[in-house]
Amino acid sequence: MLKKLIDKLVTNQEVATTSKRNLEEIKQGPIPEHVAIIMDGNGRWAKQRGLPRTAGHQAGVDSLKKIVECAAKIGIGYITAYTFSTENWKRPQSEVDFLMKLFQQVFEKELDRFNQQGVKVKIIGYKDRLPDSVKQVAEQVMKKTENNQKIIINIALDYGGRAEIIEVIKNIASRVKDEQLKIEEIDEAEIAAQLYTADQPDPELLIRPGGEERLSNFLLWQIAYAELYFTQTYWPDFTAETFLQAIADFQNRERRFGGLKEGRC
Repeated sequence: MLKKLIDKLVTNQEVATTSKRNLEEIKQGPIPEHVAIIMDGNGRWAKQRGLPRTAGHQAGVDSLKKIVECAAKIGIGYITAYTFSTENWKRPQSEVDFLMKLFQQVFEKELDRFNQQGVKVKIIGYKDRLPDSVKQVAEQVMKKTENNQKIIINIALDYGGRAEIIEVIKNIASRVKDEQLKIEEIDEAEIAAQLYTADQPDPELLIRPGGEERLSNFLLWQIAYAELYFTQTYWPDFTAETFLQAIADFQNRERRFGGLKEGRC
């Protein structure tokens, strides 16, 4: 009953109904190779409709599936989705338990879809703190999708930007101590090679729905030069059309990376 109600409430804007004209127009401009998303607003979306917060999280999963499909259609190679932070363990135990079960169910039920659509799944974060059942299915879905090449989705699960950087520092310090690395050899490339997103391009666009305008400890190193896109739309209402609007906004930005465009002073 609850699932049927959610289905009615979620905006039914599938990729298939997005006009071909809009897709083709977007494809003519620069496409970010990597997009990061903070999936915010699930709880407020549910409260607004008199539903439990868990209903918002379930609806948020449906939104992510639509956005990944849309991203693949326009040629985006990587999506990093912030699904559960290192701070989210502080939430009520009932909500944490629901989310852990939800992750497990999604990984199990969507495996065939991932393979059909060429989606490679990578889980980034502290896997050792997850319940064994979630760890097992997470490892399984990564293994069974590792050869897919259409699009890579990084699921940031028990992830924190500061925690990631601390882990990198420890790894580098250990290598220096063991005389495997000299201090003068430490540079941006060395640090990037130790990140969860090693061998991937840094995100060029960060999208945060839900009305908040902060980074919330997400990809602190990787988004140094990312374009930031904030919107009031709650994540469960975030459609393929909304996603294309964010990409269109990105295409209208002037990216200088600290320099100047020719002819400007």
